[in-house]
Amino acid sequence: MDFETRAIHEGQEPDPATGAIITPIYQTSTYVQDAVGEHKGFDYSRVANPTRKALETALASLESAEHGVAYSSGLGATTTLMHFLNPGDRVVLIADVYGGVYRMTSLVYEPKGYRFEYLPAQEFANLAAHLDDATRMVWIETPSNPMLNLVDIRAAADATHAAGAMLVVDNTFATPYLQRPLELGADVVMHSTTKYLGGHSDVVGGFAATNDAAIAEKLRFLQKSLGAVPGPFDSWLVLRGLKTLAVRMRQHCENAVAVAAMLERHSSVERVLYPGLPHHPGHEIAARQMRNFGGMVSFLAASPEEAARIAGATKLFQLAESLGGVESLIEVPNRMTHAATADAPFAAPPNLIRLSVGIESAEDLLDDLENALAG
Repeated sequence: MDFETRAIHEGQEPDPATGAIITPIYQTSTYVQDAVGEHKGFDYSRVANPTRKALETALASLESAEHGVAYSSGLGATTTLMHFLNPGDRVVLIADVYGGVYRMTSLVYEPKGYRFEYLPAQEFANLAAHLDDATRMVWIETPSNPMLNLVDIRAAADATHAAGAMLVVDNTFATPYLQRPLELGADVVMHSTTKYLGGHSDVVGGFAATNDAAIAEKLRFLQKSLGAVPGPFDSWLVLRGLKTLAVRMRQHCENAVAVAAMLERHSSVERVLYPGLPHHPGHEIAARQMRNFGGMVSFLAASPEEAARIAGATKLFQLAESLGGVESLIEVPNRMTHAATADAPFAAPPNLIRLSVGIESAEDLLDDLENALAG
């Protein structure tokens, strides 16, 4: 079945009890057992829930994965993956990693003896030189948040595996509609389902998928043992979002191309960061491993003060953190989503503006940005 069909049907058969065409919200904490220790695959909802299972099945299918595990947030998935490591182990991450991940690695795990190297995207061509016997994991975002840098996933997988390490790819920006890292050699793909997968800015969640049975077993053990699980209603909201993912992503991409082209022509914009632009340093990589170039656009204003002014002047682009919803959002990462990295060598530039381009009328969005840029 094609992607669009699987998004609507995989793991979402009509309810056998009633024939309901939409997966029910199994709002229950426990399940009656036939006898002591005998149950129908469900005994306690922290361990498994039918609504959550439907989400895990559907999303794993979209990522070309045999195993999928859902979490209460993207950082819940990240925390779980960090439990694959021990003090003294080393992780190489893309330098412009999401601010919440950097806060976790630098303030939670580094004090416990974990070791992290933050590698600029352009240096991933020399990834092998940065891996040693202590390296257990390589963590990339591609496109990255918020600089929209690209990493060649297949090349990174080859180097990582040669060093005996695990490659994790955060696929939140691209979604499985645009990019499937497992097909390119990644060991684990993860998401903040809060973003494009949910798609409506009304749920927080996370997800990890793999084709490695041993990794999957550990992910599930940690899921039930650490307890960072989504409730059935949150699972249902993400499952609902998946049904329109392909349609939404096509419109996000179309609108983002129009926005990037307009910004590139504007005299008040210093530089536009969008993988769909031919001069973007990662354009060739994106064209090779992505179906399209995504709905995220970043650009540099003339100054930090001008960035703050523009971000506060739009009407349709709402000043808010997060991304991937049907509505357009605008933010200044250095002072908002990536404030945790403000003192790091790879901090987001203070004059950087990040746009999550929604699915409104492209003409309305362009007019909104034009008016904000004009001041």
